[in-house]
Amino acid sequence: MAERGQLQAKQRYRRDESGEHRPNRYCEKQRYEMSRDSSFIMSYGQEDETRLEDLYTDTVMELVNDCNESLGFVQGLDQLLGEDGVFNPQGEIIYVIGDAGVGKSILLQKLQNLWSKKELQTDAIFFFKFRCRMFSIFKEAEQMSLRDLLFKYNCYPDHDPDNEVFDYILRFPEKVVFTFDGYDEIQEAIDLTNGPEVVSPEDKANSLELLLSLLCGKLLKGSKKILTTRTGIELQSRVIRKKVVLRGFSPDHLKTYINLQFKEQEHRDLVSVQLDASPYLCGLCSTPLFSWIVFKSFRHLHTMHDIFHLPETSITLTDIFLLLSEVFLSHLATPASPLLKKSTRCTSETFRVGLRPLSGFAKLALQGLERGRFLCSQEEISECGLTEQDMALGFLRPVSNYDASDAPATFEFIHITLQSFFAAFALVLDEQATGSSILKFFTECSRRREPCCLPLALCTRSFVKPHEKKPFSTNEHLQFTNLFLCGLLSKTQASMMGLLVSPVLLKKKRALLKAYLSSSVKVHLEGLPHHTANEGRKVHVLPHFLWILRCIFETGSKDIAKMTAEGITSSFIKMGYCNVYSGDCTAINFVLQHRQKLLGLDMDNNNISDYGVKQLQPSFCKMTVVRLCVNNLSDSSIEVLAEELCKHKVVKVLGLYNNNITDAGAKLVAQIIEECPRLEVVKIGKNKITGVGGRYLANAVKKSTSIFEMGMWGNSIGDEGAEAFAEALRKHPSLTNLSLAANGIASNGGRCLAEALKENSVLRIFWLVQNEMTDDVAPHWAELIQADTGLSHLWFINNKFTASGIQHFADALASNTKLKEICVKGNQLSEEEQKQFESEKRLRFH
Repeated sequence: MAERGQLQAKQRYRRDESGEHRPNRYCEKQRYEMSRDSSFIMSYGQEDETRLEDLYTDTVMELVNDCNESLGFVQGLDQLLGEDGVFNPQGEIIYVIGDAGVGKSILLQKLQNLWSKKELQTDAIFFFKFRCRMFSIFKEAEQMSLRDLLFKYNCYPDHDPDNEVFDYILRFPEKVVFTFDGYDEIQEAIDLTNGPEVVSPEDKANSLELLLSLLCGKLLKGSKKILTTRTGIELQSRVIRKKVVLRGFSPDHLKTYINLQFKEQEHRDLVSVQLDASPYLCGLCSTPLFSWIVFKSFRHLHTMHDIFHLPETSITLTDIFLLLSEVFLSHLATPASPLLKKSTRCTSETFRVGLRPLSGFAKLALQGLERGRFLCSQEEISECGLTEQDMALGFLRPVSNYDASDAPATFEFIHITLQSFFAAFALVLDEQATGSSILKFFTECSRRREPCCLPLALCTRSFVKPHEKKPFSTNEHLQFTNLFLCGLLSKTQASMMGLLVSPVLLKKKRALLKAYLSSSVKVHLEGLPHHTANEGRKVHVLPHFLWILRCIFETGSKDIAKMTAEGITSSFIKMGYCNVYSGDCTAINFVLQHRQKLLGLDMDNNNISDYGVKQLQPSFCKMTVVRLCVNNLSDSSIEVLAEELCKHKVVKVLGLYNNNITDAGAKLVAQIIEECPRLEVVKIGKNKITGVGGRYLANAVKKSTSIFEMGMWGNSIGDEGAEAFAEALRKHPSLTNLSLAANGIASNGGRCLAEALKENSVLRIFWLVQNEMTDDVAPHWAELIQADTGLSHLWFINNKFTASGIQHFADALASNTKLKEICVKGNQLSEEEQKQFESEKRLRFH
């Protein structure tokens, strides 16, 4: 047996003819091929190539936990593979989520490129990349082994008859990185109850079974696996190691991207000025795909025509994709002589001349969505009347054969969202189908659906039913088609579209769309549960509500917006976790500005940023509740809020928790507290407020006679801020709930608070969790307790009290009848010391 083991070891590390270990040689081959494949960006161009390093720009990448609560931001790509943000060490998947066009694919390309150049901080020596859509195009009956999947569809190891490379991978899976791009593009249905597991690397199975077994860790457990998907696809937390949400460009990222796109300072300044003048356009350009389209179009049309500016009016997403199409279709024009003056831009003429290929691409795109396919064959392209000259326009790109065979070439649109745009064009151009056919994707999208969840209960059992096809795992592609349909049928596009299709038919389709959209929000809200709260009749909308508003905005119809606003009978709309980004705020405002009655709006836990707040500005005059917690807001957003809320003075609740507000922003919030007589609740915890900002806020609270609850948890106001709040608490007429938790308050601050509260008979709940108070302040709190002022809940969790300090509290409780609890969990007492206070049930240690 020993001799056999030695022989296997020798075979395992056998060198090839060059003297290198075969795994090392394979690693170098992988790096070479991956460097070649990842060094250029070919996703969005015609035949031109752009070096990745010349255009790649970082985006905002947020780490979240299994409850989608923020854990901070990724500071560099090396962090993706590291331990930062890991909430489930047993999980296998680094889950990267983001909206269409936010940069998921190019992020993986950048990772691949860094690894190929040995610039990625990882000890992985093998890197395998897959696009998830490939698992939907394999033959249904095709069986393959793990070895086939790795080597047949990636780089193949040369001169390895003994499978030494594969053997190394099986023995050291932690040395392997996988990237799987676009899980939302897998189109097979999954049966969670039947079918075999793939646990042996030698077994052959369906390709999707292999994929899911890899993701679960049934195969190559311990390897690093990065899986990307569009927002809305949820995985079971037990298989996720860490979760990263891509948020698009920050203002600084966008500035960097502008500098990369435009080499001349004159052009940079021109673009920056126009973006600054349009918060909505800035919001759109925070999505890398949309900014690429806008900037590429700007450069191209500026070169071809005498004058070109970005649209001065509110640009829509439809406008952006029309702009891209115009640029591509302009290649049909006969090039002007260099000696002649630049031609005058005529968008309608460009589309009229390009109608034939435009119709062909539109037909091809619609067929793909209807069949649930992203790929098309040369035969399908020809059947749509498209020629080689049309292909050169750049709307399609070839797709490499995954099996390196001589199979016929396949193609795909350069981005899935472009396919949705052309599918919408097909619905508008079709003069044969009934007018109502334009609504078929609306019907599909309005159906109630359970949240899509990766079927990784397959970690116990799973099977692909080969004959069950689903068009898409989300309906976002269809939602985008609906959105573009609304834009193409808008009055703004009427003159151009009238050159491409019968004006009579256009009018009929526009009327059908108007009738449908006018009642959509009302129907959606009527189907949701409502409940009555302090803020009034409250409803928590679903993401489909946001898509309806987006569609209404694309139409540009004030009539539809007014009818929609009238159909909102709720007095409080909750849009938390609806994936609202900054560009959506224009659509929300487009409708809400027409509402006559006051309204509460909760947009916590989204990504609206400062751009979004600026777009919502006209609607703040009607808002009694403004909740914008966890939205990446800075002080500039607070400037907008202060201006509007202080002007109209109707706000009752202001939620700004967990943003990026500094002392300057705190001063503005203080102004709101002082000047808004109805304001009752302010939540401004977990920002960047120090003692200076704490003093601003405390002074404002002192002057307010309406403030009921103040949340300051997780700032850094320290003793300076605590002393200011102590002054505010003396004889305050209305403040009932106060949280100064996690603010670095030590004994001096605690002493001031305790002394001030002796003169307060209104405060009922006081949180001082996670501060720095010690036993020397305990007697002062004991005196407050004995005073029995009416305080009912006092939380000292995670301070620095010992048994001696707690004894002061216990003794004082004998003279108190109103306190229901003093929570002292996490202080400096042993379990034995805690037992001596068991008789005082109001002292809570657990």
